[in-house]
Amino acid sequence: MEFAGFTLRNNLFVAPMAGVTDRPFRQLCKRLGAGLAVSEMVTSNNLLYATEKTRRRTDHTGETEPISVQIAGGDPLMMAEAARHNRDHGAQIIDINMGCPAKKVCNKAAGSALMRDEALVGRILEAVVGAVPELPVTLKMRTGWDRDNRNAPRLARIAEEAGIRALAVHGRTRADKYMGHAEYDTIATIKQAVRIPVIANGDIDSPRKAAAVLRHTGADGLMIGRAAQGRPWIFREIAHFLATGEELPAPSAGEIRDICRGHLADLYAFYGAWSGVRIARKHIGWYTKGLAGAQQFRQSMLTEETIEGQLAATDRFFDQLDRQGVRPHRQPSCFEELAA
Repeated sequence: MEFAGFTLRNNLFVAPMAGVTDRPFRQLCKRLGAGLAVSEMVTSNNLLYATEKTRRRTDHTGETEPISVQIAGGDPLMMAEAARHNRDHGAQIIDINMGCPAKKVCNKAAGSALMRDEALVGRILEAVVGAVPELPVTLKMRTGWDRDNRNAPRLARIAEEAGIRALAVHGRTRADKYMGHAEYDTIATIKQAVRIPVIANGDIDSPRKAAAVLRHTGADGLMIGRAAQGRPWIFREIAHFLATGEELPAPSAGEIRDICRGHLADLYAFYGAWSGVRIARKHIGWYTKGLAGAQQFRQSMLTEETIEGQLAATDRFFDQLDRQGVRPHRQPSCFEELAA
């Protein structure tokens, strides 16, 4: 896929997720089939640039290109400075966060809260595009700030006029947060309203649903977020299905163990032993979700304090499932059933 001046292996994107899409996770998803992975959002508050959290979020050492960094804020000048700061630290694409519904973001007039002030959105987009003219700038947003105000098509045209190179649209409003089901009609309307690439996002959790969303919206690509947590191989599954119309078999417990183990090793190396073990717990929980004995296993993980102990327990859990020939399975999503 040609995207913002780069040639990607496909049209599948990893959604930016705070506390999830760190460098180890982005690299893993890219290895398992994603065409592009967007970083966790980086604050535009320059007083926080020196914090450990922001330092890690701007660490792209050895990362597969292109490197896309998402910035968040509500002040045009600060956002422009944040774009330049991240450009100087390796970003090759700047993505603007106008989709996060979290209170701690929206309460600062950032994220999806910006959608209520279209004039401010225009000023922010123009400031960021003007600050880094050598880099493409993209935008992630929602369909509106509530169901009575789905103004994303209008904002999409403002973005295109400001020089934004691509849009990712989550099929919920800010008020919806992550409740209910994503809707794709608004994304289809946006696709008809602009000439720049549109990436559909929201509840894409299977190869068949991915194909259905592409058909329904006419979007240029797909962005996957929560469905990749503990299942980063979803990108190769979707890519294979879109290319061949055939579904890949589910990975064996042994393969999941190997993927999980490699992910854990990268987390330990990136965060250090103490933080790495604790951050790994949520990922282990996602990898084991829905598998026999997972709840008891996850509880035992909460008291495991060492890398060696965590790895040994993970091996025992998956090795037992592998000996039993267990493979994970999933239920089809409601949109997939309707679109079949």
